[in-house]
Amino acid sequence: MNRLLSAIIAVLLLTGVGMAQDDDKPNVVATTTQAGDAVHIIAGDTVNLTQLMSAGVDPHLYTPTESDITAMNKADLVVYSGLNLEGQFESVLSALGETNTRVFSMGAPVQDLGFTIGGFDLSEEFQNVDDPHFWFDPRNWQISVEELTAELIALSPENEALYTKNMEVYLERLQILFDWGVEATAQIPEEKRILVTSHDAFQYFADAFGFQVVAIQGLSTADEAGVGDVQSVVNFVVENEVSVMFVESSVPPNTIESVQEAASAQGFDVGIGVRELYSDAMGSEDTFGETYLGMLSENIITILQSFGYDIPELPDELGLTIPDELLEVSE
Repeated sequence: MNRLLSAIIAVLLLTGVGMAQDDDKPNVVATTTQAGDAVHIIAGDTVNLTQLMSAGVDPHLYTPTESDITAMNKADLVVYSGLNLEGQFESVLSALGETNTRVFSMGAPVQDLGFTIGGFDLSEEFQNVDDPHFWFDPRNWQISVEELTAELIALSPENEALYTKNMEVYLERLQILFDWGVEATAQIPEEKRILVTSHDAFQYFADAFGFQVVAIQGLSTADEAGVGDVQSVVNFVVENEVSVMFVESSVPPNTIESVQEAASAQGFDVGIGVRELYSDAMGSEDTFGETYLGMLSENIITILQSFGYDIPELPDELGLTIPDELLEVSE
């Protein structure tokens, strides 16, 4: 983190800029789109929620702005993903830990229970670390949401009944989504369940739904893929006759396109998915993928369509309807 940003952090945290708002609602700041969605689902309008990152933003590379730090300094609770996902936030979160601000990592309870997956980051700073993309297994997200609810109840005890009810409904929907995803992806033969992606964001998804993941970059998009990394994936794609690869919504498509071009030069044609997969960020406002449930559902839909399989109907209990524009691709 640069000296200017460090100075901003120090000044804001020492001076307590703007510590109060006009109403009595607790101030909650969420870093990522997933964290913001979870807070909104459990707490609704009982808190003042500020979400720092928007759709399509890569949290690995995102640097907190002065307004972000001001918002966190106003907060009664800061909710972040953790496990080094927000790599540029460490100094801010550490400084907040020295104040009265509550800080909660969505990934911490998953890690504490031993459900994280070890990964390898190409950077010298993070090697042999826990994969931070834990939310791609809905069972992990259930753990995170349950602990988040406890944090919100501690923040606003008068809303315990509401938060508990919202949590119970949401946990049930997460289970329904997991069960639907297992059934839906079972259409793909096991030997064909290979996800070739830009960076290593889908190991938890693979663990939940029975896929193998091959990625060009490591756990963080801050890693720069070299010629050897690209060629290694090219060799894998050609040798295993991989039919389709996937671009991610928060990662430029150039590395996947490089693999496609290099494979073509070797006489093998590999396709690219019918649309991008959501990885580190959810969809934009007013899209099907703007929520966690929609994001994961759409990823499964995209994978099935890209491999040429039918889309099973979503259970009514999930509370989602697949838009026609998503289904038209498979017709």
